[in-house]
Amino acid sequence: MESQSSFTSLLLMKDISKSFGSTQALDRVTFDLQEGEVHALIGENGAGKSTLVKILSGALRQDAGDITFAGLPFSPSNPLDSRNTGISMIYQELNLAPHLTVEENIMLGKEIKSGPFLRKKEMRRAAQNALEMVNHSDIPLDTPIKELSVGIKQIVEIARALVDKAKILIMDEPTSSLSLEDSEILFKIIRDLKKQGVSIIYISHFLEEIKKVADRYTVLRDGKKIHTGTIQDESLENIIQLMVGQKLTKMFPRTQHEIKEVSLSLTGLRGRKMTADIDLHLHKGEILGFAGLVGAGRTDVLRTIFGLEPVLKGEIKVGYLSSLKSAPWSRIKQGMGYLSEDRQKEGLALNLSIADNIALSHFEPYRSIGFLNLKKYKKSIDNFLRTLNIKTPGSDQPVLCLSGGNQQKVALARLLHQQADILLLDEPTRGIDVLSKTQIYEWIGELASLGKSVIFVSAYLPELLGVCDNIAVFHRGKLISLRPVDHWDAHGIMTAATLGRTSKGKYSGTQNHA
Repeated sequence: MESQSSFTSLLLMKDISKSFGSTQALDRVTFDLQEGEVHALIGENGAGKSTLVKILSGALRQDAGDITFAGLPFSPSNPLDSRNTGISMIYQELNLAPHLTVEENIMLGKEIKSGPFLRKKEMRRAAQNALEMVNHSDIPLDTPIKELSVGIKQIVEIARALVDKAKILIMDEPTSSLSLEDSEILFKIIRDLKKQGVSIIYISHFLEEIKKVADRYTVLRDGKKIHTGTIQDESLENIIQLMVGQKLTKMFPRTQHEIKEVSLSLTGLRGRKMTADIDLHLHKGEILGFAGLVGAGRTDVLRTIFGLEPVLKGEIKVGYLSSLKSAPWSRIKQGMGYLSEDRQKEGLALNLSIADNIALSHFEPYRSIGFLNLKKYKKSIDNFLRTLNIKTPGSDQPVLCLSGGNQQKVALARLLHQQADILLLDEPTRGIDVLSKTQIYEWIGELASLGKSVIFVSAYLPELLGVCDNIAVFHRGKLISLRPVDHWDAHGIMTAATLGRTSKGKYSGTQNHA
């Protein structure tokens, strides 16, 4: 790791303040970035990280404070100003045009022209080169973005930013949709960009990866700068304490729970996007983890169970009742709740209020002779806001105005409010800070102790190993092995996920618990 003294100052944001109504998002925050360094921006959801970088990228204007870039005053009036200056942003929520192709998205706004005509061969070559930089030249340039998985879309977003040849690259949760393999590729890209003098502002809730890639870090808490330091000099425990203002005693709290009778059975199940039949049993009180690379089939199984994808063959039993062709609304009535990995597209109604999003699938408790009991409704929703620590001025605020992490909490609150008995959770901690993750792990354990059944999809192996009772590993659409958690380690999971076979050890083979 290079020392701070080897860098030359490139950017200074001094005494930056920003308010949204009565909410003080940033309070006199000072942040500097050196040439050729990776500077991690760390903090809980709502700490002000995204607001700070949106000001730098031209998406927002600060209320007070000054920015100096390459020694000159800098005040972008829109994102194009920042991009033209050499500042490129990769947002946590993907910013792609779904109806356009991979090539068109990569080159959007960076078209190569001769007069009024597009130089298509050069544009195609540039798009292909960008994909090669992220080691994904296999992604077809002519494929519409809407047909790609979230993980592949994230890779295209990164490739798009690299076409700009930016001096400053802002990465907001860039690995949130990536497999471990793709994350390692990204880290190599970051190291290569550093050698070329590119500076990177790196926002992530995965502190282990920050230790891998960052030179320095700055902690924000409640809109204020708490500390800036050299990452190699700090322990993860100290960084977490700076973030949350208290000592975190246990990262993966476990609540005692008992695994009971079968609640969900899949027999010979094959969905439209599944490449092999699946046999699987989920029990009351069980937390079952789904592991695998991006595109391995974990999400496809969940969507088929919930009725978002058609069933081609096999049987789904909820309890003792078989119901193959149930639509999502029927699954909800049967006691299922589904959390999509793509919260903005499927998980939330962004223009509706926080309250309406939480209650959307379960208004019955507030109905009275054809009317809503608004007092009871507001009291219940406010309780969920406190329980999940959703940072907002009030439940009437549109979900669109929340940070990504707080949006995720609203999506989770909906399932809590719905009182689902079978919870299908696809990346439930994506984009959520360390303390909130711990609270969610605790919440999942408490649900299991109440006899709820949970399927937990995650690309983050420590949380699967720390929270789940059993883990199923998928490879290219096939269930490779299902074992008790104490028969797995990270190496074994990755072997099964990448090679499609289990490693030799004290336990091997597929195990279904009846």
